[in-house]
Amino acid sequence: MKDLILELKEEIIEVLNFEGMTPEDIDENAPLFGDGLGLDSIDALELIVLMEKKYGIKLADPNQGREIFASIATMAAYITEHRTK
Repeated sequence: MKDLILELKEEIIEVLNFEGMTPEDIDENAPLFGDGLGLDSIDALELIVLMEKKYGIKLADPNQGREIFASIATMAAYITEHRTK
């Protein structure tokens, strides 16, 4: 799981163009939206595309996104359970 969390941090930095940020700068338990990383709805779409392309996961219910994208740790747990790639 630690490897997946590091991978997710690296992917998020790359996909969302967080220049100058390192994986160590991101707390895997911090909220991704709001007070945490401060992501917005456009960023959420990028994360959905990332999960589909990299891990073969399609979100059947968009309302699940709030739970899945609560933090990097919750994303990693969901990916571990549902990945197809």
